Amino acid sequence: MKISNDVVEAIGNTPLVQLRKVVPTGSARILAKLEFANPTGSMKDRVAKAMIEAAAKDGRLKPGGTVVEYTSGTTGISLALACASKGYRLHAVYSDAFSDEKRLTMKAFGTQITDVKSDGKKITEKLIKDMIDTAGRISQRPNHWWSDQLKNTDAVAGYYPLGEEIWNQTDGKISAFVHAVGTAHSIHGATKALWGHNRNIHVAAVEPAESAVLSGEPTGSHKIEGIGIGFIPPLWEPDLVNEITKVTTEEAKQMARRLAKDEGLFVGTSSGANVVAALKVAKRFGPEAVVVTIMVDSGMRYLSTGLFGLSDTGPSMRTSSDRIVPETGRVGS
Repeated sequence: MKISNDVVEAIGNTPLVQLRKVVPTGSARILAKLEFANPTGSMKDRVAKAMIEAAAKDGRLKPGGTVVEYTSGTTGISLALACASKGYRLHAVYSDAFSDEKRLTMKAFGTQITDVKSDGKKITEKLIKDMIDTAGRISQRPNHWWSDQLKNTDAVAGYYPLGEEIWNQTDGKISAFVHAVGTAHSIHGATKALWGHNRNIHVAAVEPAESAVLSGEPTGSHKIEGIGIGFIPPLWEPDLVNEITKVTTEEAKQMARRLAKDEGLFVGTSSGANVVAALKVAKRFGPEAVVVTIMVDSGMRYLSTGLFGLSDTGPSMRTSSDRIVPETGRVGS
């Protein structure tokens, strides 16, 4: 086994496993890429590595500088790991709409957090845009660099290896790729790599049914963390997908619970959404096909949310060092 020079170098090369108990007879094989096997337990390690290394290489991020990012937590944790390993600081803009586990994990890596308060813990277009505005203001401070994940063109390249790994692990026999859309970088990066080998691979994008903006429907609120930002991502490329599939929050939650109990895969709600959509595609494609989807992150990040039966109404894990910014307010000093 190769020895990595640091933890960032250890990102990638995650397992691909076949789902068996949740897939009905007559459907295509569904293979799940276990991205929770990355160092922080998430596929977002890939994009954090790509953004940090590109910015450091061209001088946007100075030695000892501070990275600024708005995040639902998953990208924030990955950036926190990369910053800790490479000698940078991270200032994350977060919200009470997302899990306390992700907040505590970022803080464990030394992240400074500014909160933007949500409307009843709902993930909405307004919340995301207020978080973006807050990050923009913080980034004006000296020696701060805003990674601005939604508009960062280095991000897609971070997922090329994901597509290459899937191609190699399936021996090129993949028929369809199914994946949820947040920033859209992961689905686009993997697709570009896969289509570089076979343009006939079917790509299905997944979004929350309650806020199906990619499908041309009105923005709304949902509780599938990490996807469905409530507006069209700035770098969204509709020509890189063949279809868009809608999944409700409740469907995603129920599937996440089934994956834990029936497949031994302890994952979050977005992974549940991926499998719900993959089952729809697999039914159409039939038993000779191979459908690949992504297990985005670990269920350990969602224990406080009620996803696995624990109450999400208990006291917050926010500490006195976290600063709260109302959705319409300004950043504290």
